[in-house]
Amino acid sequence: MDVVMPQMGESVAEGTIVRWIKKVGDKVDRDEPLFEISTDKVDAEIPSPAAGVLSEIRAQEGETVPVNSVVAVIGGANDIVTPATPAAQKPASAASPAPAAVPSESKTTESITRDRTSPLVRQLAKEHNVDLTQVRGTGIGGRVTKDDVLAFVANGGHGERQDSPRTYLPDDRVEKMSVMRKKIAEHMVASRRTSAHVHTIFEVDFSRIAAVRERRKTSYLSFIIKAVAEALKAFPVLNASVDGDSIVYHTRVNIGVAVALDSGLIVPIVKNADRLDLAGIAQCVADLAARARSKHLSPEDVAGGTFTVTNPGAFGALLGTPIINQPQVAILGVGSIEKRPVVVNDAVVPRITAVLTLGFDHRIIDGAVADQFMAQVKRALENWDESRA
Repeated sequence: MDVVMPQMGESVAEGTIVRWIKKVGDKVDRDEPLFEISTDKVDAEIPSPAAGVLSEIRAQEGETVPVNSVVAVIGGANDIVTPATPAAQKPASAASPAPAAVPSESKTTESITRDRTSPLVRQLAKEHNVDLTQVRGTGIGGRVTKDDVLAFVANGGHGERQDSPRTYLPDDRVEKMSVMRKKIAEHMVASRRTSAHVHTIFEVDFSRIAAVRERRKTSYLSFIIKAVAEALKAFPVLNASVDGDSIVYHTRVNIGVAVALDSGLIVPIVKNADRLDLAGIAQCVADLAARARSKHLSPEDVAGGTFTVTNPGAFGALLGTPIINQPQVAILGVGSIEKRPVVVNDAVVPRITAVLTLGFDHRIIDGAVADQFMAQVKRALENWDESRA
């Protein structure tokens, strides 16, 4: 059975092999961790699709391959795996090797380019109107990689700048970005380039929620997700995505919850959040966060998101202006929820408040609609009805 690179989210086109947990010749059980991958969405251990013997590894550690590419092969439990003989130990052939074929003069530039690039790289070049023959490849055998194209675009179409001054100081520590950090960087830049970002900011009184939360022993985030899910049903354009000149309205309300890790940020999904009660949402969020931190998320856990909630307030931020998680069109940032002075009936009184920031794609969402959406979320939180939870 072939083992393929899974798609860890609808916008993820490739993944990087971080390490092989098993080696060629090892027996594996179905669903036993086989290898670990990293994408801009998640670091995860990928389970074996079948029981048997790991008979072949086709993608090495550190290699980035497109989704659905075969990275290994699982053989039968009784198969005998013989390690390949290194080339240096192979007996020399009595016959002289045939001379390498020389490319004919008639071979086109297009065919040469196709030979040294992947479909993903060619698509990226097409989107940025880049002539791949002008890009210096840093991959194996001079292949042009996605990073080569992005660097070419970032430098104004002039390739790598050789005259850029170094900014290192003698005591500086320089280290390469992790796979996740590098992909997050690419994803964020692409999102800013794709969507017309606008933000609207609302202050919300959580005093009523605080009392309910104390009785129910649940988190503020669960209340927010519940209120957002209901508002998305009322304003479906915020639960949509853009496909060319078409708007795709998603029937399911799948809310991503950003989880901070030491290596970056990942967004597992609360599926069908509009159908869950408060306790169900709280349980789902806790489970996803725990499995994200232990690298036990499955591809399904990070796929299909239609809206995202991020919570910088957990670290003390008053507010944030988050970048939209493509291909979604809106994201909600939650500031710190704290007791603050508020004017009520001309008197200054203490209230538990927070600032909520909605980032939205102005290509399809007008400011009035975004504000109406936020007004509904604010009303739901400030006048929480326990009977509906």
